[in-house]
Amino acid sequence: MSINKVHVKKGDTVVVLSGKDKGKKGKVLEVLASEGKVVVENINMITKHQKANKQVKEGGIIHKEAPMYASKVAVYCPNCGTGRRVAHDTLADGSKVRKCVKCGEILDTQK
Repeated sequence: MSINKVHVKKGDTVVVLSGKDKGKKGKVLEVLASEGKVVVENINMITKHQKANKQVKEGGIIHKEAPMYASKVAVYCPNCGTGRRVAHDTLADGSKVRKCVKCGEILDTQK
């Protein structure tokens, strides 16, 4: 069993590159690295027929986000205003950062 790496993290704002939701922005709610998929808020919505049980008191048709392949999304750069690839860099103080490939804007800092 190999560990797959995904270029986005939980909490990132991403832009959808292809599919029915192309061009929409959303926040990553969950990363499924083993499948190479991500769940994005209000993107790739599906309808599910839910039967009532102990956890869900009321059944019926519910709308929820479905996982989509991580390759269909790009990290949103607020400076560029579009989805861009990310570069990894190390600052002088030793902290690692992710930054936009095009403009160099620092997106987040890691320890």
